[in-house]
Amino acid sequence: MNATPRLETERLILRAWCGDDHEPFAALNADPQVMEHLGAILTREQSDAFVARIESGFAEQGFGLWAVEVRGSAPFVGYVGLSVPRFEAHFTPCVEVGWRLASAAWGHGYATEAARAALAFGFEQRELPEIVSFTTEANRRSRQVMERLGMRHRMQDDFGHPALPVGHPLRPHVLYRLTRVEWIARRELARNPVRFA
Repeated sequence: MNATPRLETERLILRAWCGDDHEPFAALNADPQVMEHLGAILTREQSDAFVARIESGFAEQGFGLWAVEVRGSAPFVGYVGLSVPRFEAHFTPCVEVGWRLASAAWGHGYATEAARAALAFGFEQRELPEIVSFTTEANRRSRQVMERLGMRHRMQDDFGHPALPVGHPLRPHVLYRLTRVEWIARRELARNPVRFA
């Protein structure tokens, strides 16, 4: 039995990972432009281990980071989905919506479209009370996605990422939040239909 739900939007399919995804994912994780706000690039072994953790997360939690493909165009462009951060901070435990796409897929609205589907799944199928997102202060691209999703930022929620040492340029992080009540009030599902399978 496949533990990974399948989500479909107008242009994208969020699906279970397959063997053919490993090589392009490793290339994505080795791209300094993609990893600019995420820390060091990953080796192939680290990238493959990351996929293994994603797959076990779906089996344990029923949600995770979906592999994303563009209908009729690209069989794999990265991941978008929901995860549970493994560090401790003032807002944990929590569920985070996040994304990592190949640079060639940037600028098309794919992250926003796929993240909206992941939010829909989290709020409508799993009835999560809140979903957060976070990134480095300087990551304007991801912050714009969070804002397009209707997530809100408060300066008092910002934090230093505990996995990074004090003084590290990537340590300062911003936190964005969205509650299920806010999501339903905005009727995002009505405007952006998502098919769950």
